[in-house]
Amino acid sequence: MSTGPGADSAPVHKPDTYSRTTPVTPAARTTRPGKGTFSSLAIRNYRLFFTGAIVSNTGTWMARITQDWLVLSLTGSAAAVGITTALQFLPMLLFGLYGGVIADRYPKRHILLVSQAALGLCGLSLAVLTLTGAVQVWHVYLVAFLLGMVTVVDNPARQSFVSEMVGPDRLRNAVSLNSANFQSARLVGPAVAGVMIASIGSGWAFLINGLSFLAPLTGLLLMRTSELHKVERAPRGKGQLREGLRYVAGRPDLIWPIVLVGFIGTFGFNFPIWLTAFSDEIFHVGAGTYGLLNTLMAAGSLVGALLAARRGSTRLRMLVVAAGVFGVLEIAAALSPSFWLFALLLVPIGMIGLTVNISANSAVQMATDPVMRGRVMSLYMMVFAGGTPIGAPLLGWVTDTFGARVGFATGGLVSLLAAAAIGLVLARVGGLRVALGWHHGHPSVRFVPAERSRPSLATVA
Repeated sequence: MSTGPGADSAPVHKPDTYSRTTPVTPAARTTRPGKGTFSSLAIRNYRLFFTGAIVSNTGTWMARITQDWLVLSLTGSAAAVGITTALQFLPMLLFGLYGGVIADRYPKRHILLVSQAALGLCGLSLAVLTLTGAVQVWHVYLVAFLLGMVTVVDNPARQSFVSEMVGPDRLRNAVSLNSANFQSARLVGPAVAGVMIASIGSGWAFLINGLSFLAPLTGLLLMRTSELHKVERAPRGKGQLREGLRYVAGRPDLIWPIVLVGFIGTFGFNFPIWLTAFSDEIFHVGAGTYGLLNTLMAAGSLVGALLAARRGSTRLRMLVVAAGVFGVLEIAAALSPSFWLFALLLVPIGMIGLTVNISANSAVQMATDPVMRGRVMSLYMMVFAGGTPIGAPLLGWVTDTFGARVGFATGGLVSLLAAAAIGLVLARVGGLRVALGWHHGHPSVRFVPAERSRPSLATVA
């Protein structure tokens, strides 16, 4: 979504019913739009948020690796690890939309103070159970489910709170930096967790994760509320969930990016299944090399997030093209004859995968009216993350039954077909047609206006 006018940007259609943004406070108005990869860090409130997130994200990645290892140690079953993952994502699928209603109704900073404290308590509870030797697998299942329930509220509040910290001019940059933050932690957290598990035990890794949430809590408490970009909260009332769904259903520039991200998240992002299978069945490498594959993908994701932070606009056309390239790269990796070719392809897969996620996230946020943003982002996260309990078992069965190459290629093929289908839908809605040709000596694919296209919709794709 471009922040300014342009033929390729999605239309920012804002009905009067939902345009309830109140004037920005004088302190916030003095912050001028900036350019550059790290421009959002010029805002004090966002710096506090970003710094706290670095610490808690590192702890979260430590806990993810440690949790899987603990379940495997307690049960000896990979299926039990899958159950733990499904339980953690199931609440988002079942209750995600209600989390958005809560995020729109109450102050998001207050919600985050409660949710981040609850996430820290979950980590500390698992630490106590593990360090005392009392932990059983059902304890891990329960904590995973509780983490998922807290995330139902935490995710939409955290996603939509970004715009209140940085304003619309820096929203895309801040979303990209959040992803870079998360991927940086992904490079560090698993490595630290591996060392701690081997040297002093899993319980201490859980303890550090629980304590890491003190950092975002401190950042939230130190924020200057007068510098936040104020938005009017949705009043209590019936039908707010249906109101949010109707709002998205009537907006092609919202619903189709969300649908596309749903397909990508459900079928294209099952890397724990595929990397494990390729390491064990195809290339016969050990746990250390498996860790290297994850590191390569995380490095690509970090590069993708930083490149996205430099871009000043988000276009739905770029989102569709990136999703198609993502599918092609996954198919190419699935067919890779050698280990090193497979490993090298993981870098652009991570980079393009993050480009898809960031492009969709920022396009949806910038096209959404502030009073509806919590509900819209809860739908976005429900579709993106909530599909995991469906896609992971299905792609896991395909991988077990037909082999790792077929499983990986299936995820890539679904992503490619979804990108092609939704690209055509957006072109049709926008009164556009696909034009194939050559540009500076290279083949190009463009959306151009059809003969009798309607100007009011021509900017959708």
